[in-house]
This record gives sequence, structure tokens and C-alpha cells, in this order.
Amino acid sequence: MGRRGRRRRPGRARVSRDLAEARPLPVWWEDRDVEAVSDPLTRATTADLVIIGGGLTGLWAAIHALEETPGRDVVLLEAAHVAAGASGRNGGFVSESLSHGLSHGEATWPAEQHDLVRLGRENVREIGEFLRAEGIDADFRLCGKTMMATRPHEVAALRAAHALNERYGEESYLLDRDEAQADVHSPTYLAGLRTTGGGLVDPAALCAGLRDAALARGLRLHESTEVTRLERDGAGVRCRTEHGEVRARQAIIATNAFDPLLRRLRAYVIPVWDYVLATEPLTPAQLEAIGWHQNQGLTDAGNEFHYYRRTPDDRILWGGYDAVYYFGGATAAHRGQRDSTHALLARQFRETFPQLADVRFTHRWGGLIDTTSRFTPVFGTALGGRVAYAVGYTGLGVAASRFGARVALDALAGRETERSRLALVRERPVPVPPEPLRWPAVQITRAALAREDRTGRRGPLLRVMDRFGVGFNS
Repeated sequence: MGRRGRRRRPGRARVSRDLAEARPLPVWWEDRDVEAVSDPLTRATTADLVIIGGGLTGLWAAIHALEETPGRDVVLLEAAHVAAGASGRNGGFVSESLSHGLSHGEATWPAEQHDLVRLGRENVREIGEFLRAEGIDADFRLCGKTMMATRPHEVAALRAAHALNERYGEESYLLDRDEAQADVHSPTYLAGLRTTGGGLVDPAALCAGLRDAALARGLRLHESTEVTRLERDGAGVRCRTEHGEVRARQAIIATNAFDPLLRRLRAYVIPVWDYVLATEPLTPAQLEAIGWHQNQGLTDAGNEFHYYRRTPDDRILWGGYDAVYYFGGATAAHRGQRDSTHALLARQFRETFPQLADVRFTHRWGGLIDTTSRFTPVFGTALGGRVAYAVGYTGLGVAASRFGARVALDALAGRETERSRLALVRERPVPVPPEPLRWPAVQITRAALAREDRTGRRGPLLRVMDRFGVGFNS
């Protein structure tokens, strides 16, 4: 049974009609030129710094590197086009958290959790300040979110989360059933927890704005340029591609869920596929039928949760729940379409908003989440300190990627900062076993999380993981 399996589901014919009309691309890419704006690398060149990966981590790293040292020769290599991966495919939720939630941070790094909270808030504030200063219109709104309980035991979990928010100065409000349903009109809501930190953004517009800001500062960008090998080269490094190479003093790996080029990272980063739908723009009458006047982000309270929001043109973006790991960590582009998961999402959407039974889905897509066993990034250096990496944001990279880029630059400069001293930065997550053990380990863990969602009881496997700092208590 699915998340809301006790309720009557629409028939399969209805779901088929829903998905038949949905275009297989992210809604953020609609009516926007997202193709490469730069030429591939076709020759040998040199640089002070080479960045591998044209998503948010790579773009922020380029901007900060060029601001730290104007005139620095920085080259960014991207296998497809800027924001082709998770950075341009996500739901656009801007989270202040660096520790994947307060409860996980308190359990894992209790001595520095107050610092992590403060640094996360500063990071989001500084993102907003940068966008305003650069004139980047990415619909960046610090509107917070509401987490909704849809099972009785989740109501108590929201109360505990509210108490934790108060302990760390996070402004939040508990909503009872009537208040939650009055705010957003869904018969599935039993309670809600409204928080004011963080917000929403158009991720594709954000990436395009950061790309242009980096280019204006002197970045040399080469898209359609896949790095096939990263190796030592005297006192520096060499990035090999099909038609050219870059020899540089230093490098940053910002590939996240894709091939990390360093064998050691394969033990830490797991590529997990996340799937999303978007509706057609809602009419004024349909908008009134769902309320949602604060236009905040929404999530469910369980382990397997949905995230959903309104877009600037009044569509509903609806994603999450059925995170999928394929044997061997498959990242091929065709995995971005999965009929069974998109059909499940469509059914769950109709159950949440039965008053929108006639609303069509116009977009369906998938993207990769770079998760770790700790649900927080892994940072470090390689090749004698010539290479730094920041990967593994587990769905919170829209904002945390900026923090990660700055950590990577700290590491290359060999400078000690408040960021670099954090245990979150210095300590590595528990390694994940390789195949053929990885796939069953992921499936067993997913089953344990689903059982907790159904029963409200944390089973023995999850309790053991909690003790080893694995990130399933967030």
C-alpha cells in the first residue's frame, strides 16, 4: 500500500491520461533557453583553478574564487550544460539547515549545533543579499514552509519538532487540524508546523544568474565537456577530456551525484533518483479552492515525504516520496522518467487535493540526489591537497552548496576558518558498502523507514543506525 493507501485511489485510466500529456522535462526549463552558452573545450589550456561541475556548488566556487582573487584564472568544465543536473531540476526549496534538520544536528554534533544554526542562517541571508546586489531575478522568497501531518502519530512528532525549534530560536507555529486545513485546503491534514526560516527560489533562474555573475567576473566556461580523468601533474593537476585538457594548480570537484573521479568518494556518495510532477497553471477559482494564500513551501512529516509548492505562474510542483536507487548507482539520463513513480505521485496528488480532479499534469521529470549515510555533505582534499571536494547535500544543496563551495576554497587555500573547524566538515560519514551489497542495504533501510511511517515506531535497524551517526533521524 502507498502512503495514503486507505483512501480510494483514482483508476489507472485516469492516471494514464494525466501522464500522457506531461512533457518529459523540468517545469523550470519551460520557455527558457537552458542549452549550453559556451563552446566545448577543444584544446589544451592552463589555469590557476579548474572546477569540475556546472551546478550550484561549481558556480558558487567560481564566484567566490574570483572575488577572493580578482584576475585569478578560473576554468569551469561541465559535461552537459549549466544546471543540467540536480541544480536545475529540484523543487527550489531554500533551507537554512546545514545539518539536515535540527534533530539530526543535535544528535550528531550537539556541541556545535548552535553554530551550525547560525552559519546556516547567515548563508541564506547572504545568498539573498548577493542576488539583490547582482540584480538576479530568481523569485527568491524567504517565505518559510509548513510541514503537514497526515497520520495520527505524526502530530506528536510535530509537537516535538516545535519544541526543538523553540530551543534554537527558530520561529514556528503549531497548527491543529482545523487551522492546517484552513490554511491549505486538504482533507488529509491532521496538523501542521509552520516555520518562517528559509523559503523558495526558481532554481534554473538562480543558476543562470550565478553563471552570468561568474562570467562577468572572468570565469572561463566550457560546457559539453566531460572530464574523463583527473590526475597529478607535477605541482598541479591535469583534467583530461575527449578533445582537450586543462592543467591547473588546483581543482574543485563539484559533481555531486555523478562520477566523482575520485575512487574514495564512491564509498560515501549514493546517487538516488527523485521524481517530480507539475500541473498546468491553476485558474483563480482553483486557487481559491485550495487556499494556500501565504504561498509557502509544503512538505509531509514522514520519512517518505512529498514536497510541493506553487510556481510563479501558479502551477503546483509536486515531488518526492518514492526515492529510487538503481543497482550499480545508475545515473543515465533515461532514468529521469519512471512511469510507476510518476503514476504514484499523480494518485497521491489527487488524494491530497481532490478538489483539483480536473487539473492536468503538464511536466514530469526526475533528478539525482547525492546522498550520504549521514545525510550531510562530505568534504576533503586529495592528490596532495591539490584537489578539494564538497559533495553529498542530500536534497538541501540549493542553499548549502554555497557553504560547501566556500569550505572547498578554504581547504585549497590551507586556511583555518570557523567553517573548516566544524566537526561536520572534518569528520566523514560512515562508508556505504559497494555492490552487490549496496543495493540490498538501501532497500532494507527504505523498508525500515516505510515501516516507521506506517506504525510510528522506530525499529531496531534504525535505532542502530542512529547510534552510528547515520542520518535517518532527521
